[in-house]
Amino acid sequence: MAGLVEFDQHPLQTLKVGDGFVLADIDPESTPGFTGNKADGKALLAELDGKLAELQEKLFAESRFGGTKRILLILQAMDTAGKGGIVNHVMAAMDPQGVQFKAFKAPTEEEKSYDFLWRIEKEVPAAGMVGVFDRSHYEDVLIHRVHGWASPEELKRRYVAINEFEARLTDSGTKVVKVMLYISKDEQKARLLARLDDPAKHWKYSRGDLTERAFWEDYMSAYQAAIDNTNSDAAPWHVVPANKKWFARIAVQQLLLGAMTDLQLEWPKADFDVGVERQLVERS
Repeated sequence: MAGLVEFDQHPLQTLKVGDGFVLADIDPESTPGFTGNKADGKALLAELDGKLAELQEKLFAESRFGGTKRILLILQAMDTAGKGGIVNHVMAAMDPQGVQFKAFKAPTEEEKSYDFLWRIEKEVPAAGMVGVFDRSHYEDVLIHRVHGWASPEELKRRYVAINEFEARLTDSGTKVVKVMLYISKDEQKARLLARLDDPAKHWKYSRGDLTERAFWEDYMSAYQAAIDNTNSDAAPWHVVPANKKWFARIAVQQLLLGAMTDLQLEWPKADFDVGVERQLVERS
């Protein structure tokens, strides 16, 4: 990749939450481990699309021969943080047949009648698939904490349940990649105004975004608590500074590439004599 600006340090290390993590210490404008500019970031994203697609195909191919490995990308963020851009720009490199995407909205009355993980467990990726959760089970410890819809005791129960759920996923062959896209309050304001200034983006605007914005500090506290209580060896959190959309995209691409590489994927070996089959094809 001559001429490309690459990461000096891999996001799997620089963005991974460690002991003593403090969300407020992260600069949303920063680009940890990457010294390039926007053009460099876009070039890197495009260059690695092929590698991401190849690894996804290996993952899918393994599953056709009994493999149980899979990926689950969990995207959490405040409104306007760029989850849609991640899906459009990073996941677009993959074969859609191998991607399971789920955007979780407010639960229905039926879903509310069950435990909060009931609707989540139905959407986990099958073997060989890359699953993407746009929001997730973490909404049930974020917004519920902010608005007091769950008691402190219930929140503790949910943290434990989440850790157990993600451990089960890992034990069954799922690589869980948890990402918080972290933007500043000022950046969110700029993005909301940009939506109002562009008629083509009016459909993206919701007064509800403004309502929740009033609870910004409460949400930051809720994210800190969620990260503190659910950061594990099996499913660690990665906090991605996201004021620069281009950086967030290459960072998540790197996290996915790293996760797939860790799975040590291999092309399935042919269960037939390639030479014989080749001769049959040539004579056909």
